[in-house]
Amino acid sequence: MSALLPELFEGFETRRIDTGEAEIFLRLGGSGPPLLLLHGFPQTHAMWHRVAPALAEHFTLVIPDLRGYGASSVPPSDAAHLAYSKRAMAADMVRVMDQLGYDRFHLAGHDRGGRAAYRLALDHGARVDRLAVLDIVPTYAMWHGMTTDLAMKVYHWLFLAQPEPLPERLIGGDPAFFLEYTMKSWTKGRRLDSFDSRALEHYRGFYAEPERIHATCEDYRAGQSCDLSHDEADRQVGRRIACPILAVWGAGGIPDETRQPDVEDAPLAHWRDWADNVSGFAIDSGHFVAEENPEATASALIKFMTEAA
Repeated sequence: MSALLPELFEGFETRRIDTGEAEIFLRLGGSGPPLLLLHGFPQTHAMWHRVAPALAEHFTLVIPDLRGYGASSVPPSDAAHLAYSKRAMAADMVRVMDQLGYDRFHLAGHDRGGRAAYRLALDHGARVDRLAVLDIVPTYAMWHGMTTDLAMKVYHWLFLAQPEPLPERLIGGDPAFFLEYTMKSWTKGRRLDSFDSRALEHYRGFYAEPERIHATCEDYRAGQSCDLSHDEADRQVGRRIACPILAVWGAGGIPDETRQPDVEDAPLAHWRDWADNVSGFAIDSGHFVAEENPEATASALIKFMTEAA
């Protein structure tokens, strides 16, 4: 499939890396210290194409598809949904960086990729120099702070986590409609033209495959089960993220719905429950910050990742 899709990363290498549990497709390019970029749902590595040129002037970019997404392999699912846990996705990325020869690296993730990213920083803290999370708050905060308004905004969290085969069958009847309705509804202007038409070809292409629809449902089933349990266990014993964290979110994105009357600076407050060194801000965007406002997103990442320790 990937060979037939538009080229969005001119000058970047294409690699496939076997992690032992999955084969990860990635793009590699730029120069400087390594920066691993992890995409979210319902997208692929293509979501980074608008910020990659600016970032590549400062960093060697590693831009993979998560397991089950894009052109990466689709490992078999299991009853406990561990195969699509963020712990498993994070372990994939550690093995990818090992094979590329990077002991330490910067890390940024959007949406589900942000969840894999902060899990990587918890489970493999010695590997991460700086962590940026884009338009998310931790899974623990999402489930424990679920409100009526938030549930309406993130209805897919509850829908995709339903037992197989309900969401797979319903989405499979018209996957392009579900993908496009979902993406449009999360943009600031509720418009599909927030996205490059070539990137949309990538997203439609991967989401047309039944095995990948199933994989994304497993991702969300993991979010409701083992991912939440992993967060709860870490909170109970006081595990924290050691590296500096930048949280950037769209002013019309999802984290703003997590604000609570008795909590000031709410999106950042959620991250301060997990780390001591936290900074961040909202930008003029909906959920898809790297595509809706690439200039502000790239600027924020460059400034944060190049700051002196």
